[in-house]
Amino acid sequence: MSANLPRDVGTARKGDIPPAAVVVLAAGEGTRMKSTTPKVLHAICGRSLIGHVVAASRELTPEHLVVVVGHARDQVRGHLAEIDPDVRTAVQHEQNGTGHAVRMGLDELRASGTALDGTVVVVCGDTPLLTGATLRALARTHATDGNAVTVLTAEVPDATGYGRIVRDAASGAVTAIVEHKDASDSERAIREINSGVFAFDAQLLTDALGKVRTDNSQGEEYLTDVLGILREAGHRVGASVAADHHEIVGINNRVQLAEARKLLNERLLREAMLSGVTVVDPASTWVDVTVTFEPDALVHPGTQLIGATHVAAHAEVGPHTRLTNTTVDTGATVSNTVADGARIGAGATVGPYAYLRPGTDLGPKSKAGAYVEMKNAQVGEGSKVPHLSYVGDATIGEYSNIGAASVFVNYDGEKKHHTTVGSHCRTGSDNMFVAPVTIGDGAYTAAGSVITKNVPPGSLAVARGQQRNIEGWVARKRPGSAAAQAAQATAQEPESDQ
Repeated sequence: MSANLPRDVGTARKGDIPPAAVVVLAAGEGTRMKSTTPKVLHAICGRSLIGHVVAASRELTPEHLVVVVGHARDQVRGHLAEIDPDVRTAVQHEQNGTGHAVRMGLDELRASGTALDGTVVVVCGDTPLLTGATLRALARTHATDGNAVTVLTAEVPDATGYGRIVRDAASGAVTAIVEHKDASDSERAIREINSGVFAFDAQLLTDALGKVRTDNSQGEEYLTDVLGILREAGHRVGASVAADHHEIVGINNRVQLAEARKLLNERLLREAMLSGVTVVDPASTWVDVTVTFEPDALVHPGTQLIGATHVAAHAEVGPHTRLTNTTVDTGATVSNTVADGARIGAGATVGPYAYLRPGTDLGPKSKAGAYVEMKNAQVGEGSKVPHLSYVGDATIGEYSNIGAASVFVNYDGEKKHHTTVGSHCRTGSDNMFVAPVTIGDGAYTAAGSVITKNVPPGSLAVARGQQRNIEGWVARKRPGSAAAQAAQATAQEPESDQ
């Protein structure tokens, strides 16, 4: 069984009513990131910030999911098309506030003939720690309590700088959201804060957005003003408290980006360990949300697992290993290795200091040893490339052994060519296999050979110059050198009696 890490798109629980729409606010520039990359496209744990939010939103199974874009909208739209082609986008040409952004999202849906009836959930595009479970709880509270609007809140250790949630003492309803700068001493003592995530009744939200004013210091339409408008009209404003206050954290700079990455990584590793994976040192182990494990996998310190990497039961990965889009089958061991787009078969061993490039496929119980590089290479069961070799564009059969310091010469300057080594072959050290070339089953090649022709099955190929010794060369060509003196001293030593 596979222990999938969290954050994959899920489905609503039985009894939950999917919202009519989720509106994701992602139009801001994010100037504090100090980057040419739009803020919501910065990534942690294998997904962009907006990618995490879209994935969590999909767990609500909304009828419509619309992302409001603005700054660098073409880049953001292109990214969304790659990660979730069904996402719709609305453009906020001028950043005139959160209320205006939501209005642009609803206008986009109406322009396509969508009649919204039910719940509209509004989330921020820079909150990558927000989970689908928390959004489901928000939507469930909204429906159960019969609220016109439900605010996602959290209780934090230090609420400095955040808007405080003021509640009615008797009913628990939200009576106000007071910004820190406007709060009284008693209000500043409140630790429950506004997350910027809401669930609205769709029709009441539409009506209230038309009444939002811009007579404030920023001249913008604030979404939070909708709460006051609805409350004054006699509607109930409620709250749903997030179980973990870290979920509502937004990203505004690189420091917060790193902090969120650490928190999400800890969450992913905790889920993996609770599913039966041994992680020796979580502090030095980093994983993406798309990585999967099987119980009894073992991860050593200093390991990075990236993309669609999978580690099977009883496999060992690390230390100091980076695997990208790589599969490690049952019982394999991978040490001090970089691999990208590789498959490592059951019981295979890799490393230390190996480099497996895309297209590498190691069969069961095979070996890619110390300082071995492979690319587009298929290695059969039980075959070994023990050390100091390059194998590129090659097929190696079963139970063959490639000698140390061998090079598969696959590139002629214009095209790549293939080398085939059969099963049960023994190739000598310091061999050059000049592709295209085939080594037949059961064949041997001599050490130091440059193989340019096919070797028939069961043959021994010897392709090297015959050794010639030139006596006295050092004395003539390097007279007085340390080498000449050593040779002369050896020559003058009396022969020992036998």
